[in-house]
Amino acid sequence: MAYAKQAKKRIRQTARAEARNRPVRTFTARRVRDARTAIATGSPDAAQSLRLAQSALDRAAKTGIMHRNAASRRKSRLAQALKRSVVGARASA
Repeated sequence: MAYAKQAKKRIRQTARAEARNRPVRTFTARRVRDARTAIATGSPDAAQSLRLAQSALDRAAKTGIMHRNAASRRKSRLAQALKRSVVGARASA
């Protein structure tokens, strides 16, 4: 357990920040998971799921919950996965 006054304060601040950030992180993770699932199954609404995931990632980056480069990287990889699945579906059809 922390002994110094400032260390105790940092523990309180961290707990508040975690509680504030957890819903956004969960929301974002679920949107990304839904997009990956839609892309993997070839769902017709995969593009819509991708847009929702990109929006959630942007919001998480804007509020500092996620680094903007990490959000950008995830958005890019999701878009690449969607493009590969669409091109693959067209090639096999």
